[in-house]
Parts: sequence; C-alpha cells; structure tokens
Amino acid sequence: MLPAGLRLYRALHPVAGEGGNPDWPSRPAGRLAWLHAPTAADARGFPSLVPGLVERGLADAVVVTCPDPMTCPGGPVVQPPADRTDAVVAFLDHWRPDLGIWSGGALRPVLLHGAAARGLPMMLVDGDSPDLPGARWWSRLMPGLLAPFQHLLLRNAEAQRAFLRAGAVAGRVRVTGLLEEPSRIQRVNEAERAALSRSFGTRPVWLAAGVPESEDDAIAAAHLSALRIAHRLLLILVPDSPARAPTLAARLAETYGLEVAIRSREDDPNEDVQVYLADTEGEMGLWYRLAPMTWCGGTLAGPGPIHHPFEAAAAGSAILHGLHAGAAAAEFARLRAAGASRTVPGAGDLGEAVGDLLAADRCARLAQKAWDVASTGGEATTLALDLAAEIAGGRG
Repeated sequence: MLPAGLRLYRALHPVAGEGGNPDWPSRPAGRLAWLHAPTAADARGFPSLVPGLVERGLADAVVVTCPDPMTCPGGPVVQPPADRTDAVVAFLDHWRPDLGIWSGGALRPVLLHGAAARGLPMMLVDGDSPDLPGARWWSRLMPGLLAPFQHLLLRNAEAQRAFLRAGAVAGRVRVTGLLEEPSRIQRVNEAERAALSRSFGTRPVWLAAGVPESEDDAIAAAHLSALRIAHRLLLILVPDSPARAPTLAARLAETYGLEVAIRSREDDPNEDVQVYLADTEGEMGLWYRLAPMTWCGGTLAGPGPIHHPFEAAAAGSAILHGLHAGAAAAEFARLRAAGASRTVPGAGDLGEAVGDLLAADRCARLAQKAWDVASTGGEATTLALDLAAEIAGGRG
C-alpha cells in the first residue's frame, strides 16, 4: 500500500492515457537493466551506458521507458506505465528488472515507490533538477522519493544544490557532468585528405556545412567580406542537397563573381578557386579535418543544423552558428556555456565572425574548447558503471 502522502498526491493528481501495454514484447532472458528517461533528450547518455552494462555482465539486455519516440541499442523502448498502482504493478511484474537507472529529474512517485518496495537497486544519472508537479507543499514528499536512489550523479553544481534542497542524502550526491554521448567522429579517407591538403597548401580555409538555399546569399556575402582580409581564403561549401550544386555554382559565379570548383566533377581546387563546392556524400569527416572553422548551416534562418555541431568539434574545427538551434539546442547551449562556439546573430555578422577567426590563435582556442565539450563524459560513464556494479552486486 502507498504511504498516506502518496495516496493523497495521487488522488489530487490523477493520471490517464498511459498504462500497462498488452503489446509489450516478451521479457528478454537473463539479467535486465531498466533505463528510464522523462524525455528523449534526457536519454542522450544511454547509448554509451548500455554497452558497458552488457560488457561488465551487469545486464544481458535492457528495456528503456520514455514518453518520447526514440531508439536505444540493447533492447526495446516502451512507454512508461501510468503513475497508478495497477499500471506500475503490471509493468514491474512483466519486466522484472534487476537494476534501475533513471536520468534527468522528473519523478514518478508511484513508480519509484513500487520499484523500491521490490528492493530494486536504483541510481540516477545526468541529474538536472528534481521535479514533482503540483503545489509547493508536495516538496515534503521529495526526500522519500529520492531515497530509492543509492547514487545520484548530477550534471553541475546548480543541480547539486537543487537535489540537496529537495532532501537528497549528501553522501549519495556527486557532480559528474553528463554521460558520454556516442562518438561524433566522422570517417576520413586519409589519402584524399593528404591530397587535398597539398592542393590547398597554406591557404586559409573555412567550411559551411549543410547550407540550405535560404543561406546561400549570406554565405557568399560573408566569404566576399572575409576575402578582403585574406585574399587567398578558400570556402568549402557543403549544400543541404547535392542536387543543388550545379545551380548554386552558377549563381555564385554569375551573381558574386566567385571562382567555383565542384567536387563531383573532380575539378581541381587550384589557387584561383575561391569556393570548393563539396557535393558528394559521406565525406563530411574530410571537410571538418581540412577546415579550422565550420559554419553550422541551417542555424541562421532555421530550421536548425543538418549536421550535428559535435561532428565539427570532434574533428578539431571551431564552430560558428546562428540563433536557430533546432534539435541541437542542448548541444549548442553546452557550447555557449563553455565559451566554445561563436554565435552569429544575423546574416550581416557572419563575414565579421569569419574574418575574426582567421586569427589562428583565436580559432585554435575556440576549437580546443569545442573539442573539450564534445569529448567530455567518459569519466562520468565509467563512474556510473562502477557504481551500478556496486549496487547490483549487493542484491540477493
């Protein structure tokens, strides 16, 4: 039976629209880890966590609960049960998890109580801020709701303060940062990289990656502006669609007087070429490696970047972007917070930003910070696995 406080909470906060799912797949054999995320964004670290759970023998498979559509290696992703006793019992009876790992901070009181009542080892990762909908006085329930988590690994000091205020046990709380995300390093044909590097010589290079048609004019104007500072500057332009290359090349030449070479035609990017139109598939890693700075196309007027900003960061390229982050809002926020990217408010500011980063020391500092942001998380993932082994090993 639920404690009196939780019974009252559930009575005043009825939940509908979710519940036991008759279409659940069969429970996999062996040890099962249950991973829960309140949103798909909170599950960003799961793909790095799952292989470690399996390799260490902590789980033979996983089941992920998340209200948002998403995918995760190692097992199915299903809707979480409604926060009602019947739905929670059905869920736990069906899946019979051996380990529970939650992320974020949105709490489901009945689900947490049900898991704790069965003695399920539980921990929280990527903790942000504990959240329980309802009136402020429900915060009195928080210490009891956080008690099932034997370890709470949090994103930053602000999250730590929030969890401690909510009643988390200080000895269980650690600031670790976010779990490692899947590697964004793109493959590179080293022979091609070496050949193009010889062709470019000592010319300064910048990359505009995934440029939509709405940004064509801004990119061209920015390049012309930066050419006044570095007359040998080369732009590698990757359009959002390779099919746009012939029309785009003609427009750049006729409207802006730019000398253009096209990758798919095997044009030679010689000293006279000012724009190298990279209209081939599967070569983004090559362009990131050749360009010290990268413009994230799609961020000036929307709908957001086609290519993930951490792709450029992982290759050591400094990042410039506009105000439209799209699905990569969290990643751009991390870059901005670390001073690891350059935000361009509008089209007229792009040329100045490119010109400013032609200074090698400024570009290198920005690239290093971006690489640091994109590559952090390995230690947090290792610690999470160590602590998962600790609590799972203690279960009879």
